Amino acid sequence: MTQDELLNALAGLRQARIGTVRAPHKPLLILWLLGRFAAMGSTAVTYDEAEGPVSRLINDFGPTMSNPSQAKQRAAMPFVHLERILWDLRDSEGRPIHASDPDRGAWLRTHGAHGALRPEVERLLTDPRTVAAAARLLLRQHFTPALETSICDAVGLDVTRWHAQAVSIPGQMQTRARRGGFVEEVLHAYAYACAFCGFDGAIGRHPVGLEAAHVRWHSQDGPDEVNNALALCSLHHTLFDLGVLGLRPDLRIQVSRWYVARSTAGRAVDALHGQHAATPRPGHSAIDAQYVHWHQAQVFKRPAAHAA
Repeated sequence: MTQDELLNALAGLRQARIGTVRAPHKPLLILWLLGRFAAMGSTAVTYDEAEGPVSRLINDFGPTMSNPSQAKQRAAMPFVHLERILWDLRDSEGRPIHASDPDRGAWLRTHGAHGALRPEVERLLTDPRTVAAAARLLLRQHFTPALETSICDAVGLDVTRWHAQAVSIPGQMQTRARRGGFVEEVLHAYAYACAFCGFDGAIGRHPVGLEAAHVRWHSQDGPDEVNNALALCSLHHTLFDLGVLGLRPDLRIQVSRWYVARSTAGRAVDALHGQHAATPRPGHSAIDAQYVHWHQAQVFKRPAAHAA
């Protein structure tokens, strides 16, 4: 296997969907395995070892699951279904576990399931540039830039290091380019102020801490248009992309019930619940309801804190 073949295999991961909801389980499992390889020089792991940390990753960076028992074993699905061109999965007797076998945590624990990326994959990962390219591809295809550092921290990848070492990703695996002028257009539409809290900091004439946030993520076919965007401060952009904050169709802000804070500053986020988000200035399109619905279904950590 060559580096290009590995990246092509990662770009072509089959994505299960739960109804119409995205399921980034496989990318998160692989990112966790990359972090494990960086720390230990091996991706060999039992299901029992992987279940807790990988399930937490999926709960933190994937759509919400309302059943707490099932949420604790979300690692089971990617552990069983990750493509065998990349992944070798066996039971306690050394017999292969197939994708048709049960993807349930109890079954995997009972059978002593353990897996590792294939030796030819691990040989490629000894080059840090390959780890960098693989991580960058998975993050760009399945997530959004505001989450990049958080995910890398969670899986144990040094984001500053792998940025410096990253190699070019072949053209057919590149994500579509962002439209030039999009950020300035969004900030202008919202009068250079956060649509959630009104923050409008600047140094001289230059805004600071303000960003253009996609409602439907760019990586998930969201357009670079004002009707799919909000001007948000850096904090609220991150919380919006994590699903701590969301929007109702009437553009009232929602705060996830899963969010907790003890300090006065942290509880200021709770105070946003039920408030109206700012709308664009005249002459700019309002947020399209279809993108609000996408964020509600795919990102927001339901349920909301309380009735608005």
